[in-house]
Amino acid sequence: MNKFEIRTQQKKDAIIHAALKLFKEKGFVHVSIKDIADESGVSSVSLYNYFGSKEGVVKECANVLMQHTIQMAEELLHQNIDFKDKISRILEICADQDYQLLGTQGAVEDQVLANLYSENTNQIRIELIQEFIELGNKEGAIHSSVSLETLLELLSVVGTLQASWARAGNYKTKMAELNQLLLYGFVGRR
Repeated sequence: MNKFEIRTQQKKDAIIHAALKLFKEKGFVHVSIKDIADESGVSSVSLYNYFGSKEGVVKECANVLMQHTIQMAEELLHQNIDFKDKISRILEICADQDYQLLGTQGAVEDQVLANLYSENTNQIRIELIQEFIELGNKEGAIHSSVSLETLLELLSVVGTLQASWARAGNYKTKMAELNQLLLYGFVGRR
């Protein structure tokens, strides 16, 4: 990277750091581009140039927050453990990711932020979980009569539930119960 590229990346990083802080404190609706620019020490014009809009900043925040999740998922995918443990853990990891932003004081009541964040993380989450489903199919751990499309649609609905539970504050308990249902059904083993 040349000096210009380094400075540009530093400005982008400052904007994302400032935006995450402000979104966590105040939510999306109560944070302006000017607020993010002031907090980051970067001009509003630069912010627009880099991200296009406040929604673009949320998208990049989601990408940044998901990087750790992607890394953990890749490590988990290659561990030598039972498939049910792998899929249960990846669902927990993905749910915890939502809670990092949506479970904070300022974000908890901000439906706009929840929708934007979920919209931008769902695609990454789906791609991660798809890898696990493909592994489960190869290992014969997923019933062959269930299509990938149906599983992904079910998990998309689960993602919507997760976002609402994060705002309600009882999401850890509810996610454990949902994982039980997903893996073992209504009357399966505990």
